[in-house]
Amino acid sequence: MQNTFYPYNPKLKELARELRKNLTLGEVILWQKIRRRQLGYQFHRQIPISEFIVDFYCHELHLAIEVDGGSHDHPEVAVNDLQRQNEIEDFGIRFLRFEEKEIRRDIDAVVELIEHWIELKS
Repeated sequence: MQNTFYPYNPKLKELARELRKNLTLGEVILWQKIRRRQLGYQFHRQIPISEFIVDFYCHELHLAIEVDGGSHDHPEVAVNDLQRQNEIEDFGIRFLRFEEKEIRRDIDAVVELIEHWIELKS
């Protein structure tokens, strides 16, 4: 399957590089489980799409995975996350969201949910 590339703000490329160097602990833990096609698909870290950067993205599945930390608990951040997600979903991209603490507490359950999603969608 050919990759679909989405428009993005070129100014975000440098920020995405910096974010790749400074992943949160939850992002590091999840990355260790999904990198190198461990789930049968290639995921990338910190990918610019439109005016945003998604934590993880799989071109083959058109799937973005977001890791929400403590800052996402604030109502204004949650509203921004939803607006951002809606705009990206307009490109046909689907989302899975996980809490940072959820990943730290039970990464195996998170990976199981991702695998189940992949089974249903592929």
